[in-house]
Amino acid sequence: MKSLQKKAISAVAVGLLTGLACASAFAEDAPAADAPEVSPITANVTVTNNYIYRGLTQTDSKPAIQGGFDYAHESGLYVGNWNSSISWISDAYSNNGATVGKGTSNGKSVSAPLEMDFYAGFKKELIAEGFASDFGVLQYYYPTSGSPWNQVTPNAANPNTTELYVAQNYTFGPLTGFVKFSYAVSSIFGTANSSGSYYPDFTMNYDTGVWGLALNGHVGYQYIAGNVPNGSSYWSQASIPNGTSNSSLYSYTDWKLGVTKDFGAGLSGALAYTGTNAKTIQGGYSYSSPSGGNLGKAAYLVSLTKTF
Repeated sequence: MKSLQKKAISAVAVGLLTGLACASAFAEDAPAADAPEVSPITANVTVTNNYIYRGLTQTDSKPAIQGGFDYAHESGLYVGNWNSSISWISDAYSNNGATVGKGTSNGKSVSAPLEMDFYAGFKKELIAEGFASDFGVLQYYYPTSGSPWNQVTPNAANPNTTELYVAQNYTFGPLTGFVKFSYAVSSIFGTANSSGSYYPDFTMNYDTGVWGLALNGHVGYQYIAGNVPNGSSYWSQASIPNGTSNSSLYSYTDWKLGVTKDFGAGLSGALAYTGTNAKTIQGGYSYSSPSGGNLGKAAYLVSLTKTF
């Protein structure tokens, strides 16, 4: 929930499945060549019209460039890094902006144009083939500059967030996906007193077998723990009492429906429609841009991803 403006999930997750097959007219006369060894390291680059994570835009509905890499050991252990351009921190805490469209930023400015995610875990087919279990930790890191958070607003916390997660992947023929539960062991995305927040989600993909097209569906629920701090002036203009639960203000459900296209050679495109039921507060939105716009509004998402 990023300083009252986050994230779930999306980012954007694009599943890529590519295959190469070779045949020789002289195969019966020549020894079969060994299959090329699969590298344990993969990388990806994405361009998108809008970075949406857990239903909320991270770029105020503007384009983003993203990329990362993963290392997966045959034992099931893996580590990785993923990065994206963002604007929500600078938008919310700038001299010309206002946190969640209400109150003021007290003349203080904080800037963070980049999100860096670091993760590590263990993923293995423990139940059966096609049913990989996944356990890991994810660190969202935002290199920031500007005023200390407690000088911006008493209800702000450092947006750096640590989550533990467990996921169960499934495969039923052309139907694949996962169920996942993420739990924040720190304050979540810049909201004070929010340790213990969690996000369960369900994702499903269906390979149509036609033109490399797959249908995608997702639903998740972002629960924000804790209460608005006593003595906070953050909501002074919103007439919301101190001690009000964060959940009643910021918890919400998000969803996504989409289609992905595998072009081959590690290139894939995605088109999706996303939305949330994020709340309105005192005539404004619980997740709001400085101009008062709804960061969780329904939106179209278009992206192109290349994996290496």
